Amino acid sequence: MHPFSQDNPGTGQAGETAILQLVRQRMGNISPPPPEGIGDDCATWQPPPGETLLLTTDPVILGKHFDASHAPGLVGAKLLKRNLSDIAAMGGQPGPAVLALAMGPDLQLEWLTAFLDGLAEACRKYKVPLAGGDIAAANPGTFCATLTQAGSAVNPVTRTGAQDGSPILVTGTLGGSLSGRHLHFEPRLKEGQWLASQGVVASMIDLSDGMARDLPELIPSCAQAALDLPAIPINEEVRQAGNAAIQSALCDGEDYELLFTLAPGTVVESFIESWPFPTPLHRVGKIQQGDPEGILVDNASGNILHPGDGYEHFMQ
Repeated sequence: MHPFSQDNPGTGQAGETAILQLVRQRMGNISPPPPEGIGDDCATWQPPPGETLLLTTDPVILGKHFDASHAPGLVGAKLLKRNLSDIAAMGGQPGPAVLALAMGPDLQLEWLTAFLDGLAEACRKYKVPLAGGDIAAANPGTFCATLTQAGSAVNPVTRTGAQDGSPILVTGTLGGSLSGRHLHFEPRLKEGQWLASQGVVASMIDLSDGMARDLPELIPSCAQAALDLPAIPINEEVRQAGNAAIQSALCDGEDYELLFTLAPGTVVESFIESWPFPTPLHRVGKIQQGDPEGILVDNASGNILHPGDGYEHFMQ
């Protein structure tokens, strides 16, 4: 189903009121009554007592995060899941979300309905109430959906905190987003909450732009990451592709796995043995003092790694 058409009914013919009614209808019971849900200029939400408020936002943009070949329901689900991955990386639990839509007048209502259904199904699965949002007209051929997601955490884990000697670990397998894995992933919410509760996780990030770009966010100044390249968990489909597998695992991006460091001195073997989830967990290296010009190095040889830069906005 192509998002745009001059022949079929589009948002330009429907108008704002009808589109808002469509959103209300497709969201159904995931949108609570006001003031917690749709109806007022602002929604209200009180995080659980003793927890810190988390807030994140991410879009899905036609031509950047998906194209016309991708099922609209999967795109709607991805919008929520990529926000939930940010919440997971802080060790949080999700709260309500608000949705902003900017779309051209030629966007098909059938496509928009399927997109909203995918978003609603994901909201039900992860128990996320849709609390409100906004719609705006854009140029023909345009579709951008932005979700702002609230959450809360008892002990939020940030990107800072790694030290010399901190082991580096990652969940799941990496690579393959360019062949479609970016639409089929699970935000590691339960895993992130468990990690935050252990008291030894020093820093954490979700892998949205690729390890080559995201790992440096965890490395302190005047330090580097020594990677055990054979331990990098490469997705099996990517591994079969041959020599470019490690490049794909480090640079494709949109893995949405959790990359984290532990406090120096943590017994990694015992930590992995206590891991209670079916999601694989891998030690992939350590933080060590070194020349920040060589921020990623091969632990076996000491050679500086130049795997590529991962995904960088405005540079692609």
